[in-house]
Amino acid sequence: MCDCLVALAPATAGGVTLFAKSSDRPPHEPQDVGYEAPRRDRGPRRVTHIEVEPAVGDTLACLLSRPRWCWGAEHGLNEAGVAIGNEAIYTTLDPRSVPPALIGMDLVRLGLERASSAPAAVEAMIGLLERYGQGGSGHDGVERPYWSSFLVADPQRAFVIETSGRSWAVEEVGTEGRAPVRAISNRTTIPAFDAEHRHPRQPVGTLVDPRLRASEAMLAAGPVSLDALRGHQRAHVGGDGGWTVCMHVEGVEVTTAAMVAELPVGQPPRGWFSLGSPCRSVYVPLLVESTDGFPPWEHFAAPSAAAPAPEERLVALQAALDGCTCNDQAIQVLTAASAAAD
Repeated sequence: MCDCLVALAPATAGGVTLFAKSSDRPPHEPQDVGYEAPRRDRGPRRVTHIEVEPAVGDTLACLLSRPRWCWGAEHGLNEAGVAIGNEAIYTTLDPRSVPPALIGMDLVRLGLERASSAPAAVEAMIGLLERYGQGGSGHDGVERPYWSSFLVADPQRAFVIETSGRSWAVEEVGTEGRAPVRAISNRTTIPAFDAEHRHPRQPVGTLVDPRLRASEAMLAAGPVSLDALRGHQRAHVGGDGGWTVCMHVEGVEVTTAAMVAELPVGQPPRGWFSLGSPCRSVYVPLLVESTDGFPPWEHFAAPSAAAPAPEERLVALQAALDGCTCNDQAIQVLTAASAAAD
């Protein structure tokens, strides 16, 4: 389970494109935030299950939120201002029928490393999908394969990609009469692709559509702001029994990480990364540069079926982090807060 949202600049309070992703994963699966410096691959690159052809030239620097066991990323941001997140989706094609290949998280990271714009990322991801296919588990130690959809954005454009095996469809946000905002969740949403590929027994009406409608309503209320997106990711709306935007289904899935990214034109992008359940954690502002000293996931994570609103100390800590202008400063604020708590 996951939720992705984007608001292009015309729909935001500050006139800057905003991107958001909530990552719902097994409750105790660590998901680390880290900086990946540019590199030059001298041969095939090993991803989660297979090897792929090396990138042409140097890769781009990225900030990635990555389950510790796999090569790929749930969401991330690169130095050129491209942000990508993925969703697990299910279709009439059974993902258990294919051998290990790329998983959706691999494609997120590959798109970020290899593309300096959203259109280029879409092209790179589709090219890799067609060449290598999808397959293999997206979970550690258990066979749970799935297909993926993606939201891809840069400062000026955004796209939805939906897949079923090697089949795919792309829809651009804000074109052909569409609104300059878009949300996706764990289902196919591009009309023609949905009509052809959606599995008739997938419980989208109970587990997916309420979250998707909640995200769409938040975007439609606009203008969209950083605080509105963070508040939405912290909200227990869009479902019953814990199946909410900030998810708490004990023993099954919880929101283990989240990101909101600011994608300005001609200026460095910035991501606001939350680890653990957003309703009881903080968002750390990070530029696409070194994250040395960033505390591990376990420092933040506190999955619970009954998560309260943030405590006063978290509100104060968030206010201090919101004033940080560089990674070192944000990490120092976190370190000081950790020492005080101990």
